[in-house]
Amino acid sequence: MRVSTLLFSSFVALAGTVTAAPTDLSPRASGFVQRSGTHFALDGKNFYFFGTNAYWLSFHDNAGDIQTAFKTMASKGLMVCRVWGFNDVTSPSGIYYQSWSGQIGTVNYGSNGLGHMDTVVQAASDAGVKLIITLVNNWGDYGGMDVYVKQLGGSYHDQFYTWDTAKTAYKKYVNAVVSRYKASSAIMAWELCNECRCANGGGSGLSASSSCNTWTITNWASEMSAYIKSIDGNHLVSLGDEGFYNNNANSYVYSGSDGIDFDQNLQVSTLDFGTYHLYPTGWGYSDASGMGSKWITDHAASATKYGKPVIMEEYGLNSASSRDSVYPTWNSAVKNSATAGQMYWQYGDRSISGSPDDGYTVFDSDSDFNTLIYIPAGEMNAKNN
Repeated sequence: MRVSTLLFSSFVALAGTVTAAPTDLSPRASGFVQRSGTHFALDGKNFYFFGTNAYWLSFHDNAGDIQTAFKTMASKGLMVCRVWGFNDVTSPSGIYYQSWSGQIGTVNYGSNGLGHMDTVVQAASDAGVKLIITLVNNWGDYGGMDVYVKQLGGSYHDQFYTWDTAKTAYKKYVNAVVSRYKASSAIMAWELCNECRCANGGGSGLSASSSCNTWTITNWASEMSAYIKSIDGNHLVSLGDEGFYNNNANSYVYSGSDGIDFDQNLQVSTLDFGTYHLYPTGWGYSDASGMGSKWITDHAASATKYGKPVIMEEYGLNSASSRDSVYPTWNSAVKNSATAGQMYWQYGDRSISGSPDDGYTVFDSDSDFNTLIYIPAGEMNAKNN
């Protein structure tokens, strides 16, 4: 997610190809999540899940707090958590994972780098929570694609996807992270990006070139997911996009205008599952309940059509009253569809100093937590019995 105002971009459509995926991949070792048709499996049993996002744990410097967060998640039935596996900086300080000097990116293996990620992964493992780890941001928070492009002398955001120099730099970082954790069953999946688009879209972010289109990102996703598979045969791989379609030019999230075609990407053979996000008000839709329900059922239909799991990876409304009235409708839509998992944005714990509240946060101590999160999490987990 990017909390600041979402801006739209446009593209010029070009042709391309994808390779249809087989229904299932070969079984993994014990403890690793795999896909089985339109849902996931873990050690021979169904693995439907209700989870959350807690990007901030990757930058929280108190190991005890990290352990507390994951233990609390597990006690509330939140069995998957998505965290950032990146922080690309040009002036190193605090916890960061890659520093840039000129055109050289250097992975930080120290205690304030991947050594810290070791703590996050171990704490999740100890609590029995699976991780989805995202490897780069579309937005400028914690570095992102524009850092690569700017440091390497580029001018457009989408050069990250097409420029061999940028792709090589990204692969270097990916190799370091994926190789380090390829034997860890605490990790459910690697995610290529957070909300990749043709442009950054705001502030000082880089704009898109005139040539960026849906195939720009699909082709990049195909190359990078295959690269991860060549390193790590244990873990699933996803794109991490918002799930935009490219079938209706009159509706923003169905227009393909930001370079995403969900159905096209879902057919990439080395992407194991699809992701979509849900922020109706941020996208300019007034009927959050109705738009969200249709968004959920449309993506479930794509899952069925292409025989792959699809998860609602982020969703949020930034007022408690809206959440109380709308989330139950969305939860019901997920429950009654072919959706393999859902993950709200975002997890908060008031016992932890520094647990952020961006307006979308649902704290485990909130009065509506049981209704909006705990009870539907139990219902989702019950599908595994």
